[in-house]
Amino acid sequence: MTFADLGLSEDLLRAVSEAGYTEPTDIQREAIPPVLMMKDIIGIAQTGTGKTASFVLPMIDIMASGRRRALMPRSLILAPTRELAAQVAENFEKYGKNHDLKLALLIGGVQMGDQVKALNDGVDVLIATPGRLMDLFERGKILLNGCELLVIDEADRMLDMGFIPDIEFICSKLPDARQTMLFSATMPPPIEKLAKKFLNNPKRIEVSRAATTNKDITAFKVPVKARQKRDTLRWLLENDHVETAIIFANRKTTVRELNKSLQSYGFASSEIHGDMDQSNRLKELDRFKAGEVNILVASDVAARGLDIKGVSHVFNFDTPWHPDDYVHRIGRTGRAGAKGRAFTLVAEEDAEAIANVEKLTGAQVPVFGKSDVRVDLVEKGAKPAEKAVAAEKASAPEKTSAPEKASAPEDEAKPKPKRSRKPRDEDDAPREKPARKAKPKGEPRKRRDEDSEPVASGEWNGPRPGFLDVSAI
Repeated sequence: MTFADLGLSEDLLRAVSEAGYTEPTDIQREAIPPVLMMKDIIGIAQTGTGKTASFVLPMIDIMASGRRRALMPRSLILAPTRELAAQVAENFEKYGKNHDLKLALLIGGVQMGDQVKALNDGVDVLIATPGRLMDLFERGKILLNGCELLVIDEADRMLDMGFIPDIEFICSKLPDARQTMLFSATMPPPIEKLAKKFLNNPKRIEVSRAATTNKDITAFKVPVKARQKRDTLRWLLENDHVETAIIFANRKTTVRELNKSLQSYGFASSEIHGDMDQSNRLKELDRFKAGEVNILVASDVAARGLDIKGVSHVFNFDTPWHPDDYVHRIGRTGRAGAKGRAFTLVAEEDAEAIANVEKLTGAQVPVFGKSDVRVDLVEKGAKPAEKAVAAEKASAPEKTSAPEKASAPEDEAKPKPKRSRKPRDEDDAPREKPARKAKPKGEPRKRRDEDSEPVASGEWNGPRPGFLDVSAI
C-alpha cells in the first residue's frame, strides 16, 4: 500500500513524496482513512512508528477548506512538552507546504507577543502545551468555541501526569460537535477509560500490543553498583561503537552533574532538562541534531515524541520511575527501520523499577555479558599502543581522583571534595602536563580496573568492568 491508496490529496501526496516517504507505517495505514471520515480515534502504537504523521496528514486535508477567524483557531493539538509541540509544528510545515494553512505554536518559555499576534491574524491549526493555552485563555486572548478538531498527543502522559483538570476545562470550552483523537504509545486501562469521556464512539486502532518495545532495538540491563555507574557508562560510550547517544537520568541535578563529568573526560556532550528556558533547550537540541555534540544528557522532557535521526544508542543512567517511560526513552533509537541499542544501568535500588518495566513489557530485559560486547580487539591496527597510552593516562594521580568523586555521591561528606573537584576542572587542559610526578603516598585511588600494558591478541583491551563476568540471560 502507498500513501496514494489512503485518500490523501494530490498536493499532500507531492509533499510526502518530496519528504522521502513512499509507504505508510502500520498506524498511518490504519488511522488516516477513518480520520478523513471524521471519526473519533484512539490510536496505540510503538513509539517511533509515525503516530504524528498519522494525524497531521489527514488534518492538513481536512483543514484545507474553511475560513479562519481572529482569536478562534479551527483545530487544536495538545502536547505534553514544548519540544513535542515544536516537532508537531515542524511536521505541519513540512507536509503542508502546498496548502494555505496558518498555524500557531503556543508554548511556555518564550514571549507571548508573537503568539498573540498570530492568534489575532487567525489560525487554522493551534499547537499548544496546556499551561500556555490556559494562560492565554484566561487573559481573553483566545476563544475555543470555533474548534472543529481536537488532538491529544501522548495521551497517557497528558492524562496521567496532572493534566486531567486542564484537559477537562479545555474540553468544556470546545464545541460538542467536534472530532477528537488520542494517540499514544501506551494506554493503561484506567487512563483509557478516563480518555473515553472525551470521545464519541471512538474507533480503537492498536497496531501493536501496548507497551511493547521496537523490534529494531537491542536492549540490555547492566547490573552495577551505584558508585560505579559513571565508570561503566564511560566504558560503554568508548567501547560500544557509539555514534550518537541520548543518556536519560531521573533528576535534573543528575543531568547537569553527569554532563559536566562527561565533558571533563573529553566527551562532546550537552544537556537538556526542565529547568532550562525554551530558547536554550531548542539551541541544545539543534546542536545535537547538527552533530556539534554527539551525546545528549536529558531528563524525561526528551523521552517522548522527539524524532532525531541517527541516534544509535540510548542509555538509562537511572532506571525510570514510571515503567511507561522506559518504552518512550529507548524509543529514541531504532527509528524508521534503523537499528539501535539501549542500555539500562541497574543498581540494587533499581531492582523494583526494572521489575516493573519487565512486567509492563511482558519480557525480561537480557543482562549485558561478554558475548554482547563490541570492543575492538588488539590485532586491529595500532590499537594496542593507543589503548596502552589511554590506560597509562587513566592511572595518573590527577585523573584518578575525579572518578572517585564523580561516581560516589556518598563520598561528598568526606573531607576531600576540594581535592577531587580541581582535577576534574583541569581535565580539559593538555594531558602532557608535569603531573606525572611520583604518585601520592598510599595509592588507594589507583583505578581498580586499569590495564596499563598491552594485552595478547584476542584478549580484552582496556578497563574491564565487573559486569562483563555476568553471563547473558
